Amino acid sequence: MKICEIFYSIQGEGRWTGLLNVFVRTSGCNLRCSYCDTKYAYEEGEEMSVKEVIDVVSGFNCRHVCITGGEPLLQDETELLIDKLLDRGYFICLETNGSRNIKKFVKHEPLVVSLDIKCPSSSMHREMLFENISFLKRKDQLKFVIKNKEDYLYAKKLLLRYKPVCPVFFQPVWGVNPEELASLILKDNLNVRLGLQIHKIIWGEKKGV
Repeated sequence: MKICEIFYSIQGEGRWTGLLNVFVRTSGCNLRCSYCDTKYAYEEGEEMSVKEVIDVVSGFNCRHVCITGGEPLLQDETELLIDKLLDRGYFICLETNGSRNIKKFVKHEPLVVSLDIKCPSSSMHREMLFENISFLKRKDQLKFVIKNKEDYLYAKKLLLRYKPVCPVFFQPVWGVNPEELASLILKDNLNVRLGLQIHKIIWGEKKGV
């Protein structure tokens, strides 16, 4: 499989926010979001076997692993990597962009699937498979990255339609003041969590953190 980078840091998003994680970032993505902060993962990387990836991961004294991208589900070996890591007692979070079917992955225990449904400002919202939302279990999480009120209303409409059972995060696009988003959530008494990218608050937009 093609790997962009493997690094050890603090999880900055979602229900694992603040936890130490080993991040395995795969290369390649089928989307081109307008606000993408990992464009280097489109092409950069090297071929590694599943065993080689696990050998690097096991070098860190950390039991939480985040498999991210790019888009990990573009690579056939991703499921095997997840299975092998789960067999070794790791806790895994799989981050995926909403355009690939996740049904077979949500059945894995205790794998957490983090589904990122794109809003209109991304220019990729027409690429989403919305049935993915109904596959999510309570152990999983759903994220919307929101730039403006149009994105907010779009995400709110999807929540009312699909009624996800897992925690939902509304995360402002990096660089956008979160105050307006917070005000909208409060005004509508919406049952979501406001997510801030704490790794960027700490280190800014750097690779490998």
